[in-house]
Amino acid sequence: MKHVVAVDVGASSGKAFLVSYDGSRMTVQEVHRFPNEPVSVFGRLYWDIYRIFGEIRSGLLRAGAQVKEQGGELTSAGIDTWAVDFGLLDVRGYLLDLPRHYRDARTQAVFPRVVDALGGAYIFARTGIQLMPINTIYQLVAAREENPALLEAADRLLLIPDLLDYFLTGEVAAEFTNATTTQLLHPGTRDWDEELLQAAGIPRRLLPPVAPPGQVIGPPAADPELRADGMCSRVLVVRVASHDTASAVVAVPVAAEPYAFISSGTWSLLGTTVAAPVLSMRAQRFNFTNEGGVGNYRLLKNIMGLWLLQETQRTFAQAGLPHALAELLARAESAPPFAALFDPDDPRLLFPGDIPARIRDLCRAAGEPPPDDPGAMVRAILESLALKYRLVLAQLEQILGQRVAALHIVGGGSQNRLLCQWTADATGRPVYAGPVEASAVGNALVQLAALGEVRGSAEMRELVRRSFPVAVYWPTSTAAWDAAYERFCRLTAGSAAVRPDARDAAGSDTAKGE
Repeated sequence: MKHVVAVDVGASSGKAFLVSYDGSRMTVQEVHRFPNEPVSVFGRLYWDIYRIFGEIRSGLLRAGAQVKEQGGELTSAGIDTWAVDFGLLDVRGYLLDLPRHYRDARTQAVFPRVVDALGGAYIFARTGIQLMPINTIYQLVAAREENPALLEAADRLLLIPDLLDYFLTGEVAAEFTNATTTQLLHPGTRDWDEELLQAAGIPRRLLPPVAPPGQVIGPPAADPELRADGMCSRVLVVRVASHDTASAVVAVPVAAEPYAFISSGTWSLLGTTVAAPVLSMRAQRFNFTNEGGVGNYRLLKNIMGLWLLQETQRTFAQAGLPHALAELLARAESAPPFAALFDPDDPRLLFPGDIPARIRDLCRAAGEPPPDDPGAMVRAILESLALKYRLVLAQLEQILGQRVAALHIVGGGSQNRLLCQWTADATGRPVYAGPVEASAVGNALVQLAALGEVRGSAEMRELVRRSFPVAVYWPTSTAAWDAAYERFCRLTAGSAAVRPDARDAAGSDTAKGE
């Protein structure tokens, strides 16, 4: 029996899982959970990285103690987190400042200026990455403008999971799957793009060597508490697919191709896996991204996701309104269908605040009746997300030149029965939901591969199918959703101008000479 620890830290919570493998099946047990929320200081949003690391240490110690009680041995550990955010180290290896949160407003003005100056087509051609203000490239330009001395004092930039690995082991590197999200890595060389760095005014010295997922780094030699613990001192730290979506996609239990996935959590990431980056004009026009995976690339698009529901719950709680998820979902199911629709990716919804008020403002501006009670608001969010999934799935099929037969939803959103069913209804495809803790499962699979226990993606997917239940949602009421989709496309005029019909895939980029 192999025991590994999969640490999965998201933008709202962190979890440590003890994952056991008996040669046939995996079991996953949560041993530690902690909230992960930004800290606001003088209007700036930061991550409390030291507290996060302390919680990770607690998770490792708890997992080690549990395995010891069972008479077993803890073999390895790996950390995955969200993307794009980073910490800066000085020449002595000390962290210069707390990492900034990707929802910090400092990139709002920088993003359009950089895209205008360099050209969106140029940036996409050199990176294959979706243009988004949260990307590392725009954060670095904003950091240079806000505090030039900070960037001048920095010797190394480490993305969040690489920074946490550094705290454990003292080793410095940029894990490939997460490095691609910076919009600074060249898809051809799989290394930092010197030309783009120079054009953006970003010092090359900041960026460490790029390392593939699946490397064994070594024991947690940099942390005294873990080094002193008899069990944890012998644990091998593995550099897993450190972007949580990359780990989640490893755990998608695909049985047939072609398929699409939605990694559903704070963000919804809809896409598929491809052998090489797709840099076509259509992929650029639809603003898709090519993020590194384990032996592949993930051709996908970021959609706002359950952040909208999470912030809505927070706002309702502050106002003394019903905010428990189960009650809100029950109210949403009883609310009138398609009463109000909006674009979940409107940039005004990116930043923290009163999301329900912003949604009502969007609805008024579009001539939609603003949702006037909690149930109607939550229904508007979930229906609008499902319709956005249909639009993005249609764009994906246009890029691929083939129809996708099924959708796999993994992550926390796979537990949301309404969202899964309405996604099936909106897209007209069966939805396979699960595993829930896909990032942790994928994290553990990469560790097991590094230890020689499993080999190749087909074996990994078969192991996931044997180990975890999957719920199936079949489409119903498609005619009503077709009508709602036409209305949704009129509301999202920018997307509607280039949208195909999700129920009929059109020709490929290659066929059309793009």
